[in-house]
Amino acid sequence: MVTSEELPVDVRSCVDTSSIVRQRSTPAKPAVELVDWSAFGRVLPILAASPGAGATSVAVAIADALQLAGRSVLLVDAGDPVRSGLGRAARADGPRRDGPGPAAGVRFSRRARALLARLDVSETAAEPVMFPPPPYWHPGGCSVDVTVVDIGHDPWRLTTDPAVGPGQWLRAGSPSPIPALVVRPTVPGLAHAEQVLARLAPWVQSGAVTPPTQLLAVGARRWPKGVAGTAGRRTSVLLADTVFFPHVRGVAVRGVTADVTSPSLRSPAEHLLRSWHVLPPRTRLLSLRRQRIARGRDRSVSNRDTG
Repeated sequence: MVTSEELPVDVRSCVDTSSIVRQRSTPAKPAVELVDWSAFGRVLPILAASPGAGATSVAVAIADALQLAGRSVLLVDAGDPVRSGLGRAARADGPRRDGPGPAAGVRFSRRARALLARLDVSETAAEPVMFPPPPYWHPGGCSVDVTVVDIGHDPWRLTTDPAVGPGQWLRAGSPSPIPALVVRPTVPGLAHAEQVLARLAPWVQSGAVTPPTQLLAVGARRWPKGVAGTAGRRTSVLLADTVFFPHVRGVAVRGVTADVTSPSLRSPAEHLLRSWHVLPPRTRLLSLRRQRIARGRDRSVSNRDTG
């Protein structure tokens, strides 16, 4: 298993702390204006339709698949620190950048070769916490190919105003973000997803945000019998292209750690990234090579059994 210790990288060499003043002087744009996302590469916001849906494990699997494919990845944890699933995703904390106010900032760390940026809130802050706008989350000292954002599971806060809070990561811009909605493969899970999409609808109609057009279901290989038929008007059009992620007992018990996620989680993540054209399509030659390797393993097991 690959660990962060096997891929040591100095975080401070990548995070440009001298750009703090410049970032502070950049105000958040009104939600109706398009955002220039080019500094973040392709932005992949991962939303959770309900608590415990699995958005964090999906976001990490996507980030790991990207970094193992040689991409420069920024993994953003935009959720409240007390509810964050990425608190143990790095072996050590890196430098902190203050946000618009000193109460909230961004903590940069390393997760293998990916750069992890987490919301850092002072426990003794006496003033209201201002969520740092996206420019504060960019390290400034290195280029980013893809930004994967674990937005969190508070749809009420998310959809109140996309000009503030984590909803800023959904704002329409260039290149256009590719949001995905993580659901439980259950009747209540689809109901929660329908509610999130309904609350986002006014902002989508105004052109302020990019809507999720992809469902990701965690804990099943297909929709259980009787579940898909309960989908609402908005979720029903997304059912056919749902990507399913397996239940991984280790992640369920221990949470996300500094170890790179297992192939069982990265495999659907890679499929998803290729369908989004974030990763190139798998070539026929590579597929045939993998088939030959698999057949060779099968023969080896068969020979041992017969012997």
